[in-house]
Amino acid sequence: MIFMVIEHFKYGPVPVGERFQLRGRMLPDGLEFRASWVDSAGMRCFQVMEAGDRQLLDAWVAQWNDLVEFEVIPVLTSAEFWAQSQRR
Repeated sequence: MIFMVIEHFKYGPVPVGERFQLRGRMLPDGLEFRASWVDSAGMRCFQVMEAGDRQLLDAWVAQWNDLVEFEVIPVLTSAEFWAQSQRR
């Protein structure tokens, strides 16, 4: 499964950046980071993550939820979406 994750930094980017520098991304085995972008104000991060199990993503969120509010959206590639819609 592919997930679009929107992180809203509760206290700004500094605490998030400090933890990232100290501990890295803290991904559980099986959760794959694909790409990320930060908005120009530095208050939100948009990430694409991939995992076979949503529980892996939830375990990762638990490592950061004191500093970040998460919006997690399961997504499909455009090709996957259109292929599925053709079968319906």
